[in-house]
Amino acid sequence: MAESSGAVALAGVPRPAPAARSWVPSNRFLARAALLTAGLTAAGALLGLIRDQLLARAFGAGTGTDAFLVAWTVPEFAATLLIEDAMALILVPAFSRALARRAEGARPDPVRALVGSTLPDTALAMSAAAGALVLAAPWLVPLLAPGLPRTDLAVDCTRLTATCVLSFALAGYCSAALRAHGRFLAPAAIYLAYNIGIITAVVLLGPGWGVRAAAAGVAAGGVLMVLVQVPSLVGRLRAKGSRPGGSAAAGDPRGEGPPLLVLALLAPVLAFAVSRQSQVLVERFLAAPLPAGAISHLNYAQKVAQLPMVLSLMLCTVSFPVVARAMAAGDTAGARLRAERDLLLACAIVLVGAATVIAAAPQIVQLLFQRGAFDAADTRATAGVMRIYALGLLGQTLVGALVRCYFSASRPLWYPAAVMTGSVAVTAGAGLVWAGPWGAPGIAAANALGITLAAGLLLLGVAGQRVPLGARPVAGGLVRLVGPAALATAAGWTCAARVGSPLPAVLLTLAAVTAVFLASACACGAPVVPGLLRAAFGRPSPVRSPPTDHRSALVRSPLIRLLVRPLIRSASRRHAHAPSDIRETPHVTPVGGDVPLDRRPRRPRRRQE
Repeated sequence: MAESSGAVALAGVPRPAPAARSWVPSNRFLARAALLTAGLTAAGALLGLIRDQLLARAFGAGTGTDAFLVAWTVPEFAATLLIEDAMALILVPAFSRALARRAEGARPDPVRALVGSTLPDTALAMSAAAGALVLAAPWLVPLLAPGLPRTDLAVDCTRLTATCVLSFALAGYCSAALRAHGRFLAPAAIYLAYNIGIITAVVLLGPGWGVRAAAAGVAAGGVLMVLVQVPSLVGRLRAKGSRPGGSAAAGDPRGEGPPLLVLALLAPVLAFAVSRQSQVLVERFLAAPLPAGAISHLNYAQKVAQLPMVLSLMLCTVSFPVVARAMAAGDTAGARLRAERDLLLACAIVLVGAATVIAAAPQIVQLLFQRGAFDAADTRATAGVMRIYALGLLGQTLVGALVRCYFSASRPLWYPAAVMTGSVAVTAGAGLVWAGPWGAPGIAAANALGITLAAGLLLLGVAGQRVPLGARPVAGGLVRLVGPAALATAAGWTCAARVGSPLPAVLLTLAAVTAVFLASACACGAPVVPGLLRAAFGRPSPVRSPPTDHRSALVRSPLIRLLVRPLIRSASRRHAHAPSDIRETPHVTPVGGDVPLDRRPRRPRRRQE
């Protein structure tokens, strides 16, 4: 029986031999791709803040905004499931395998065959799902937010936003395919297009339609997300080396995987994505009986607090196709090297952002939202929630980065889905207890607790996966990053309290947090930060070997190096005056460098007489 490319990519087909050459882009390429992605993502996030400012000024934080935000649950859920998590985790490895087979000279072209066998089915299934949501909106809204005052308005908005199920699925498909090809410009621009659609609709239709205009803008923005990527994807499919014809397995006699097997391989990824996004559903459900505006406060606080996490994960988004291509070619060591380095760097970035958010939350909310119908009371409530959300940012980043190690190779891994299901249960249980006495801050605290627990469990289980990260070295590196972040938070809090105007306070806080974090991280020998500074100031990084255990990590501290340097020099002088017949050329392992965690020190070679 002929084999389809979907089965080739998703049904556990044996990997190419380790000798196959994987796609290994240069560090300069990855740095440029990460900067491009981060820049466009930051621009999209800035437009998102302008969008939220526009919504806050036009509609405030009342019952109408709450109704729209309940309807916005559909595109938020769809974005995570179909763009950021499930679609990417499924299709990037699939396209990576197809590209590896194309590089081996497989004919007909496996990439075009994969598109032909999966895209029509995806579009048909998502069209049916969108239609079902439109029809089920009157029953869905009471389930999402029981006791909502404006149920009728929420139903109208939900019917408009339900179209995003189809448009987001197509946008996520294009993004995964382009990233696997090493093309990051168009996928990074999708949220620019999305927010442009919403802002345009609110400006043009808001006076007559109210919050329904925002829902119509969500639908229009979803269509724009697809349109900005289609030309680039078509160009990749028409590129030299991609030949049409037949099915993916026109010369492959291995046979097609059973549909149930394919579904079993996809189910863990889907279950993980659904469980992760269910935290938003739990929050909206718990906040619905609270006083009017609670859902809005949670929404605004979460949108701002998660910006550092989104920016930090851009590095992992760029490197995920590299990891997947390395796994497709059997290069486990290269995949592990890249994943460990990017994980710690993403955590360093998010810790700086979290420290800034905690230190200057009132000033940030006042600067962004306090105008029009959004008053000082809304600012105080949103800032309190935002500070608590920021406590879970490190956990959010760890979950987003670690799950790529579990799903870089297509195989049924239920552990991440089980962990996230337990995390949602913890969030729901803690939220039920804390929402009564503490309100919206209690719900935010439950979210931070659940996601931090999930991050710890994923880190414990990652050592035995296909990308076997070292749990102990990574955990040790995180500990050495958290201490400087705590010092930076205290310094930023002091600066924010001394400045009255919000804009200077935010800028001064960010500068103080960054400076204190970098200085204290270098002083305590934290990973990745010294290498980041050397790269920023153009200093070449020396080739150095890491400590082999947790005890030798002490010598990476500059203070310890200062103390032991005289002893090293004394030993070198004694060695220089030793008899030549017993003297050998030693291998001195420098300390204090920023190095990959999996590299082992070389054994010394004896000088040949």
